[in-house]
Amino acid sequence: MEKRVVAFAEGDGIGPEIMGAVQKILAAAQAPIEWSPVVLGKQVYESGHSSGIAPEAWETIRQTRVLLKSPLTTPQGGGYKSVNVTLRKSLGLYANVRPCIAYAPFVVTRHPKLDMVIVRENEEDLYAGIEHRQTDDVVQCLKLISRPGCEKIVRYAFEYARKNNRFKVTCMTKDNIMKLTDGLFRQVFEEISLEYLDIQTEHMIIDIGAARIADTPERFDVIVTSNLYGDIISDIAAQIAGSVGLAGSANIGEHGALFEAIHGSAPDIAGQDIANPSGLLMAAVQMLVHLGLPDHATLVQNAWLKTLEEGIHTADIFRAETSQVLVGTQAFADAVIANLGEVPLLLPSACYSMPAESEELPIAAVATLPRPCARKELVGVDIFLHWRGTCPEELAMRLQKLGPARMRLALITNRGVKVWPGGFAETSCIDHWRCRFLPIGNRTIVHGDILGLLAAMDMAGLDFIKMENLCQFDGVPGYALAQGQ
Repeated sequence: MEKRVVAFAEGDGIGPEIMGAVQKILAAAQAPIEWSPVVLGKQVYESGHSSGIAPEAWETIRQTRVLLKSPLTTPQGGGYKSVNVTLRKSLGLYANVRPCIAYAPFVVTRHPKLDMVIVRENEEDLYAGIEHRQTDDVVQCLKLISRPGCEKIVRYAFEYARKNNRFKVTCMTKDNIMKLTDGLFRQVFEEISLEYLDIQTEHMIIDIGAARIADTPERFDVIVTSNLYGDIISDIAAQIAGSVGLAGSANIGEHGALFEAIHGSAPDIAGQDIANPSGLLMAAVQMLVHLGLPDHATLVQNAWLKTLEEGIHTADIFRAETSQVLVGTQAFADAVIANLGEVPLLLPSACYSMPAESEELPIAAVATLPRPCARKELVGVDIFLHWRGTCPEELAMRLQKLGPARMRLALITNRGVKVWPGGFAETSCIDHWRCRFLPIGNRTIVHGDILGLLAAMDMAGLDFIKMENLCQFDGVPGYALAQGQ
């Protein structure tokens, strides 16, 4: 069998130890893989690359199209960007897939029937990383949700469910509060669900959804959600299954794939031969399936399950009532190797197969739904000011003197709460003010009107820090009302 070239990054902290253990197991399983090393993380940051990725690493990753990665350390502060987020976004790895399974009674858990897969959007949301300091007291992070991004991840979740004989897909959002951004995610979910009537669907608000994952996870099957929510609930699910250290994840895109453990680099135990390589090993199993090596994936996962059944456990999951032998990283790998060819007796055994062409996930053909362009109409503007005053009536008086003739000051908010006209005395105001201007009467406004308004503010010594045009799309407002409006 021809070998597949796979890029790998040893990572930081415990990374080199667990990567060595995983590669040793795959070699013993005779997986036809040729490894191509890339250096990512702490060493690259310290050499002067703020992204944590050297230019030559990009070339290797693009050539191999598959990367197995140990955990990396991102230095705190200093403007360093997360390598994980950079890789996912730069390579278009839009789908993060995290299976979370309980291995009771051999790994202690309160939820022995837990078996879910969390499919998380990987490229946008708050993880777009667009942040600004706007005033002395205020910083912002932009939450970006796009229709194409929603359509790709929702369709992927349904296709995954269908291919893997899953019966239900649950969408989690906070659309009761973020009616436009999370509202779009839910709307797309409901539209696409009509194409998959063989699969049950439901929607949950993310807060109660996360609570139910922690309390009754057996009610869930496949969950699809946006970036931040998915990051949080996937760690919750992995931990209550038994340990975050047992879970791996896949990051899938049209041009490549990245496989990784979901835990951190744990520098406090690095070099002590006590880390659990299971999370990275399960990521490697996902990688083998992705590479079209289902027999090798089955062989490795069953050997790992057999090892768990035998009570051969690393310190993170070792418990007197379920474990027999406490082992370190390399001894655990040796135990898995010794069990190659064995199958678990009580845990459900793995059985991967090569999918028929019709069953393959449409990674390269996930098309967004064709939609005509909406009729867009400019109907106002929100201008944000850095103003150290405390009286909204005083600010309103200054703004009302500016003009221009086509626009009027409609309201002022502070942290989203209306403070003029008719605000609440209880509202605590800071130095960040949103001033909404709307047309006078039925007049039509153009960008020149807004530019004139900004010029007048500048002449008046008012410090504007950003603006957001208010538009209607096919007559529907594309902006939210203020709290109290």
